[in-house]
Amino acid sequence: MSYPPPPRTLSGPRRRSLFASAAGAALLVGCSAGPDSAAGGTLSVTARARARAARDSEGLLERYDAVLAAHPALAEPLGPLRAQVAAHRAAFAGRTATGTQAPVSASAGSAAPTATAASSPALAVPVGVKDALAFLATAERSLADRRAKDLLDVPGELARLMASAAAAGAAHAYLLTEGAK
Repeated sequence: MSYPPPPRTLSGPRRRSLFASAAGAALLVGCSAGPDSAAGGTLSVTARARARAARDSEGLLERYDAVLAAHPALAEPLGPLRAQVAAHRAAFAGRTATGTQAPVSASAGSAAPTATAASSPALAVPVGVKDALAFLATAERSLADRRAKDLLDVPGELARLMASAAAAGAAHAYLLTEGAK
């Protein structure tokens, strides 16, 4: 027994195929081509932005370390936040201007203070715990705002990384503010 043909034969691509093609094209357009194919100075802009973001994260880590040195009782609540900042530093420092892998310290993901706080000029940490948390919240908020603005000037993957770090910084500022109440 033979089956009758479908009542309507579709010609051309199906709607699902068109959506998949459009999504794939959007992903290709949104992705950066990589450091070897950078043209028109994009690599230098990207490298400078990445280096600045790594330095900013390093400065924020120094603030966390200074607060932890002044207020050791905050080690437990600040540990996870500091670890995320260390992870951001490692992510931003992951590539050098030449495209090679940069060395990342072994303590990048740890919650313990590093030697960087001892080697940098002493930061004036507020004496009170609430003020120290507000000190960190202000630094987190300021850096998150600057990263949200700066991500508009960098290509694909770095913009996504900066957006993620900015969102995490804003969340940290909120948590630090709520913790001070």
